[in-house]
Parts: sequence; C-alpha cells; structure tokens
Amino acid sequence: MDVRVTVEVVTRGQWGAAAPQCRETLKYPAQRVVIHHTALMHMQDRNFDDIGYNFLIGGDCTVYEGRGWGVVGTHTKGNNHNSLAIAFMGNFNNESPSPAAKSSVKQLLQCGVSQGHFHPVFILLGHRDLRDTECPGERLYAALKHLKFP
Repeated sequence: MDVRVTVEVVTRGQWGAAAPQCRETLKYPAQRVVIHHTALMHMQDRNFDDIGYNFLIGGDCTVYEGRGWGVVGTHTKGNNHNSLAIAFMGNFNNESPSPAAKSSVKQLLQCGVSQGHFHPVFILLGHRDLRDTECPGERLYAALKHLKFP
C-alpha cells in the first residue's frame, strides 16, 4: 500500500514570487535537508537568480514554495546539489520558532520522504553545520533535534 503524505503549500504564483532567471533540477532525491532562517533575503540582498531556499515556513505555520521540490537551490555553497533547504521566516537568534511552524516542517519532511524528494534516511542539518555562520540562529538550531520525525 503506497501512502503518500501531503502538505498544503502556498505556490510561487499564489504569493507573487518573481520568475527565476534559471532553474536546475536535482539528479537524485536529496540526501540532506539544511535548515536556515531568513535574516537576509536572496534576490534583493545577494543578487541571486531566484530565492535560495526550496521552501519557507511562516511563523503562522504556512508553508511557502521557494524553488520547490527537486530544484537545486543557492543556500549552502558547496552543498546545493545533494540537499534541499527549508528556511524559517524570521531571525531565530533570540526567539524560538513557533510550535505550529515546527509542526509544518515535520509534515513537509514527511511529505518529501513519502513522495521521493528526500532520501528515506536523510540528514537534517543547520546551515552552521556546513558553513561558518550563525544561521539558523541559536534558538532554531537548538530545536532541530525536535524536527526530525521517527
């Protein structure tokens, strides 16, 4: 019996995203999920060709499509071709993510595995695990252990 988990996602068109200037797809299911926070936005502040993240999570638990499933992001230099990025909207150095936002990420991760977008035994990392940065913030980084589902 094939049970697919789904999650409601606000599409790029629904939230008014600018069209990407280019788009590269992942060759295999992502082996890593990298968690970020949005202290900076990519297209305006960093001159990227599109938002760097695959999905964004609002404090109210809304899941927004960034680059989406199976698309190479520009979120963690040297690690973009085997991972997808999920960014919590906000700065989480001093504030914790809401329980609703954490629940949305758990659902998104389950959906990614059930639909074959993530390797079944993916690794969940904070941006700081791969680069010299404070991202995803102290409080969000401390919450990572509660995001992985059994």
